[in-house]
Amino acid sequence: MSKLIQIIEDDEAIRDVIEYILQQSEFDVTVAANAKEFKINLFNTLPDLILMDVRLPDGNGIQLCRKLKQSLDTRHIPVIIISAHANAEQSSKEAFADDFISKPFDLDDLLKRVENQLA
Repeated sequence: MSKLIQIIEDDEAIRDVIEYILQQSEFDVTVAANAKEFKINLFNTLPDLILMDVRLPDGNGIQLCRKLKQSLDTRHIPVIIISAHANAEQSSKEAFADDFISKPFDLDDLLKRVENQLA
């Protein structure tokens, strides 16, 4: 059975590229452009991994990650934070993210990090 990955990224081009790469690697993927969509998806099906941007139009990925890691229902789900902002890496550690990827990123590196978190 394929692993389900949830992408939360407001930039449609980045979201589409990540979705395509993951689908080509035979992962099931759901996408959200904002925190509200993500919460709806999360309520329907828990993913095996979450890839999350920091800056979302209706929320903050760091705060969202912190809430996920504090919840008994979702704390086991690996979260990879993706951001172009310099201070986001330290903030992602404070939110207990499992990994951090700086934008722009190498697609092979992203795929390797996803696979490592799911191993």
